[in-house]
Amino acid sequence: AMVDAESGLSLTIARVVQRLRGSSLHSQLERQARVSLHKPEIKLESLKEDIKDFLKTSGWEKKLQNAVYSELNVFPSPCHPAAPPEHMKEPLAYMRKAQGSWEKRILKSLNSMCTELSIPLAQKRPVSEQKELLNKWNEMGTDEPDLTLFRPVYAPKDFLEVLMNLRNPNYENGEQPSFRNHLGLIQVPLKVKDIPELKEDFSELGLNTGQLGIDDSAQVPPEFFENEHVRVGQKVLAEQDSAAAQQYVRQGCPTALRADLWALILNISNQPEDILYYEQLKSNVIQYNLLVDSLIYKDVKLTASNDDYYFVFEDYLYQVLLCFSRDTSVLEHFAYSSATPPKAYIRGKLGIEEYAVFYPPSGVIPFHGFSMYVAPLCFLYHEPSKLYQMFREMYVRFFFRLHSISSHPSGIVSLCLLFETLLQTHLPQLFYHLREIGAQPLRISFKWMVRAFSGYLATDQLLLLWDRILGYNSLEILAVLAAAVFAFRAVNLMEVTSLAAAEAVLADLSTLKVMPLLQIFLFATVT
Repeated sequence: AMVDAESGLSLTIARVVQRLRGSSLHSQLERQARVSLHKPEIKLESLKEDIKDFLKTSGWEKKLQNAVYSELNVFPSPCHPAAPPEHMKEPLAYMRKAQGSWEKRILKSLNSMCTELSIPLAQKRPVSEQKELLNKWNEMGTDEPDLTLFRPVYAPKDFLEVLMNLRNPNYENGEQPSFRNHLGLIQVPLKVKDIPELKEDFSELGLNTGQLGIDDSAQVPPEFFENEHVRVGQKVLAEQDSAAAQQYVRQGCPTALRADLWALILNISNQPEDILYYEQLKSNVIQYNLLVDSLIYKDVKLTASNDDYYFVFEDYLYQVLLCFSRDTSVLEHFAYSSATPPKAYIRGKLGIEEYAVFYPPSGVIPFHGFSMYVAPLCFLYHEPSKLYQMFREMYVRFFFRLHSISSHPSGIVSLCLLFETLLQTHLPQLFYHLREIGAQPLRISFKWMVRAFSGYLATDQLLLLWDRILGYNSLEILAVLAAAVFAFRAVNLMEVTSLAAAEAVLADLSTLKVMPLLQIFLFATVT
């Protein structure tokens, strides 16, 4: 195993070096090193050491560390050198196959919409339309195009049906030894954590640790903890160290520091070249009209525009999502996603590879509720290019896992299974009761998890939850919270006799306090 670990490490190093070589940071470092040659403190006889010292004292070494840390957080550790590349996407063949057929369904839905409405997937806008769009770029929401004929390509409940039908072909007719007693909707045997393992993973959420989002901790008066926590947070920001920031936010972010801490964790600095890149995406939106634009527009109108917290951000959402659909750099995440970007062919050239293009250019087809991934970030970032980069980074690190089929611990299949297992193990009576009346808990919680609870929790609570997603670099907390919500409303749920009644009990989560719920569920449940 030692040899494997070493070859794994050298593979990782090689990959990080190769990824950073092409980055703007690499050229900035070279430029800085050249500039430093003219400084008096740099001596020829100790050139290498002196330049290293200069890069350290001038803060460039930190920037390099953060970039490396960011790469390690995003990319999975390399597989065995002999493993085929699709293993990095998804190790289980049946999961890859299921994802492939789900993608075919999505494309079919998209193509039939094209045919029905006789609109092309993409076309150049006439100059007059380009001018008009440019003029109203900051108030696209005032536009009321007729979108009655457009429909979301799919909604979370369609996706849930697909996940419920997943089976591992190696276990014919349900002979899954350890798994036979799992009575949930998800019928694939993946390993998920139990409460003792979750306690260990989320130890900073324990009852003896100070938390933002807990009003009355027995240990310390909250204002004392908050003042101290703010002081530490300012220090972490001054240090500009991504790893330290990630550790820090596990106890929650002070509101005033959240935007900067999240950006530090995701290594987003909004350099001039980033702003320029955003402007290029914008000009592509202005020039070309894509069918997905109407889907984005319709999604914002159906979701965020009707939300008490988010309707004010409507225009930001259009800007970010339209630019995102044009962003080819998003394609890079398909190296470690089970999904594959859809292809379209230039008219009349169907099936000829030279004429294939990814569609949309980002490779991501939005579904019903997609805009809710962006909405909460609008509270934190008001500068469009920074908001854009934050969303893109959150998407390629986390959100893509919520709508693709994979065996990854943060993937939606594992989250569903974790949720069902926690309920069946720790609230068996409630679980059996709901199952008996045809109100399988996952039918209710699935939409919360797919949206990472955006649009369901009050915003201050949602941001406290997302603090922990970033802090633990994991989405597992979504399943834990979903189970905790059922535990919290268990008494009422035991009395319902239908799915509709169960849904009514859980219809409004906007008064819930996330941290107490998580703490009670993880640390006060008898295991």
